[in-house]
Amino acid sequence: MPEMFPDEDPVEVRLRHKPDVIKGDMDSIRSEVKEYYINLGVNIVDASHDQDTTDLHKCISYICDCTPDIEKPNLCILVAGALGGRFDHEVGNLNVLYRFSNIRIILLSDDSLIHLLPKTHRHKICIQPSVEGPNCGLFPLGTPSSSTTTTGLQWNLTNTSMSFGGLISTSNIVCDEKITVHSDSDLVWTISIKKEHK
Repeated sequence: MPEMFPDEDPVEVRLRHKPDVIKGDMDSIRSEVKEYYINLGVNIVDASHDQDTTDLHKCISYICDCTPDIEKPNLCILVAGALGGRFDHEVGNLNVLYRFSNIRIILLSDDSLIHLLPKTHRHKICIQPSVEGPNCGLFPLGTPSSSTTTTGLQWNLTNTSMSFGGLISTSNIVCDEKITVHSDSDLVWTISIKKEHK
């Protein structure tokens, strides 16, 4: 967090953005970091007994369990730092999108954001051109799509089949502030994040 606010006191930044809970198998947290947050009163939940799910999966489960049912349809979880590290971790994070396809989860990196478009909906994506785009992509993971249709892209799809090993929509360009997507398969949507130029 201090790197996001380079002109501010790092201690103040950490106090202002203190997590409520740290949950995971605790295999990668440094002991001094764990101790620091324990001293701040942060709830540390050691889930090292569960080696069948990723730390992100554990955290999403925790959030879902703590969210009242009436609020779950509006739940949107932003996962910062979800991309740009080890590829197996990135794939694990993409898998979480599919395992929790009923929850809107956005994976965010310095370069892009990613979220799942479940096949159960016709999607309208509102683009904020001052912060995202123009590069985008759309592709199925696991199950191929035999019919995907889009509007608002430079290279729209019209009842197009997509699959790994076949056609996928990469290096596309948003041309409108409203993109529509309809598919017979769950799709991953990704769009570039604009860098602030100083």
